[in-house]
Amino acid sequence: MATIHVDIVSTEESLYSGEAKCVFAPASRGEIGVYPRHTALLSTLKPGEVRVETEQGEESIYVSGGIIEVQPEVVTIFSDTAIRAHDLDEARALEAKQRAEEAMANATGDQEIGATQAALAEAMAQLQMISKMRGKKIKG
Repeated sequence: MATIHVDIVSTEESLYSGEAKCVFAPASRGEIGVYPRHTALLSTLKPGEVRVETEQGEESIYVSGGIIEVQPEVVTIFSDTAIRAHDLDEARALEAKQRAEEAMANATGDQEIGATQAALAEAMAQLQMISKMRGKKIKG
């Protein structure tokens, strides 16, 4: 079976490097699926889940946004923050959501509003991944 090499890198560490059957990522205009021999592509990412499907199963990684570069044999994802799904902290995400909502209520300028909206989107994406992981554990 054909595979594609995938690298997922944050500012702090390399979270994944290996062969995959396919990769799904939260591109700025919607989720994209990348398979071996995909056409070249460069896109921004929004906060959400990157799923890497391998022969051994699926790896889920939260990204805070970033960039995806696709070449026919290689996918590289760069993100300021990337966390393996099983390492997400629900209490921390709920706290971040609450702080963002409070900041949003007090935001005045466009730049301040944009920053609080981004923080809220990140917290919500983390909470959605946590919820999804719980659903998988119940089924499995």
